[in-house]
Amino acid sequence: MDPLLALAVVGALVVVSTALGLAWRSSQGRVRRTVTTDAVALDGVELAAGATLLQFSSEYCSPCRATARVLHELAARTPGVAHVELDVAERPELAARFGILQTPTTLVLDSAGRPRARIGGAVRADQLRAELGRIVASASAVSA
Repeated sequence: MDPLLALAVVGALVVVSTALGLAWRSSQGRVRRTVTTDAVALDGVELAAGATLLQFSSEYCSPCRATARVLHELAARTPGVAHVELDVAERPELAARFGILQTPTTLVLDSAGRPRARIGGAVRADQLRAELGRIVASASAVSA
C-alpha cells in the first residue's frame, strides 16, 4: 500500500472517530424531556410532592457517586423534590422497564410517578434545576 494513502486513511479515521466522540460527549448529561401519560408503579420508592429524581447507578461507577452528590444537594435545596438512588444490579426489573443502558441514568418523575425527563450520564445541574422548576411549577398549578 502507498504510504501516503495509508496516512490519509489513518487521518480520516482519526477525524471521524473524534467527531463521533464529540457528538457522544455533547449528548451526555443533557435533560431530554419525555412525553408520557402513564404513571409508573415503583415498589419501595416513595414519590415526592413535586418531583422525584430516580437515579440508576452501579457499584463501580465513579460518575454515579458524583451524580448522587449533585442530585442530593439539588433535592435538599428544592422544596418538594426527593432523590432516590437505585442499584441496577439490585433492581434489574426496573432497569429493564425503563431501558437503562448506562449508569448513571436519572429519571425525573412527577408527583404522580410519570417520567417527565431523562438524563444519561452525569447531570448538568443548571439544566436539571431549570427542568425541575418547570415540573414542580406544573405540579403546583395542577394541585391548586
